[in-house]
Amino acid sequence: MIITDVELELRDTPAWPGFQWRAGLPGSEPASVLGILRIHTDEGVYGEAPVRRGAIAKDLVDRRIRGELIGADPLMREHLWHRMWELDRVEEFPIYVLGLVDVALWDLAGKAAGLPVWKLLGGAREALPAYASTVTFDSIEEYLDIADQCLEAGYPAIKLHAWGDARRDAKLIHALRDHVGDDLPLMYDGSAGFDLPDAIYVGDALSDAGYLWYEEPMREFNVTSHRWLADRVRVPLLVAETSDGAHMNTADFLVNGCAAYVRVSTPLKGGVTGAMRIAHLADAFRMRAEVHGPSVVHQHLCMAISNTTYYEALIHSNPINVNPEVDANGLIHAPQGPGFGYENAKIAELFQGENTGR
Repeated sequence: MIITDVELELRDTPAWPGFQWRAGLPGSEPASVLGILRIHTDEGVYGEAPVRRGAIAKDLVDRRIRGELIGADPLMREHLWHRMWELDRVEEFPIYVLGLVDVALWDLAGKAAGLPVWKLLGGAREALPAYASTVTFDSIEEYLDIADQCLEAGYPAIKLHAWGDARRDAKLIHALRDHVGDDLPLMYDGSAGFDLPDAIYVGDALSDAGYLWYEEPMREFNVTSHRWLADRVRVPLLVAETSDGAHMNTADFLVNGCAAYVRVSTPLKGGVTGAMRIAHLADAFRMRAEVHGPSVVHQHLCMAISNTTYYEALIHSNPINVNPEVDANGLIHAPQGPGFGYENAKIAELFQGENTGR
């Protein structure tokens, strides 16, 4: 099998329903031009992958990526993954482009084998709990109402995205714990909003309230600052969400004792290959690798990674929105079609994990 063509289709996509993240971050995505990469072969099998910022991706495909891929064997994923890193040395690809080819090649391989990608990867399970991951709401009272709705809908755990104000967020952290009781798993995502002193303040509140993890408290450019934070708070840290370098950068966080959890994702960690490298690296240290954000691809990762515990389902409205991949018991189930099954997804679902902007 040989790659014969590489195309990137641009699609105008409407704005997401309006919502907000913490202070200082843009909210939901405006109307934009997104892209779908397609890799074609001489046997008629093709693979697809969605990418945000379609115009940027198209320029890179036209100038660098197409010429690299045409004539190559699409099942040589490891070789082509390394070739993308070599091209990155010249282009400094946006982080969401590094894994683009890899995702399409895994989709192609699944179709060629007649298997869903999660099973091609080795399959760890066929169902997994989903947690309700909030956007930023206006008041503590609204968050508590959202929590009640999420519990009624069957979600077994809740993660907060709050305001990015250490004192105000700490009050919300305690209020939610008091509201739901001691047994419900709760998580908190700082969206890289703090410096070290404020990160410690929030971490102390999370420790006292018994939260499961403390995600992305600071920008992930400095490993030492995360080690200092880990030394000062009891709540486990979840790190390496947006840091570049896939498993190479994540390794520095791990060996420096910064965390008990790390993030894996396809747009931010070098595709499926990069995500699985991180998951196996974390497993070697008996740490957990949690899948970041909702998407069709990430449903497959959740079924393939043995040391992940939840699927992230975004709650972006009040009343809460329906996430069709989550059942009434708060579970997602393994996709069954070959490849990733993009053909069965609506365009809004296709780009779900690409456009949340966290």
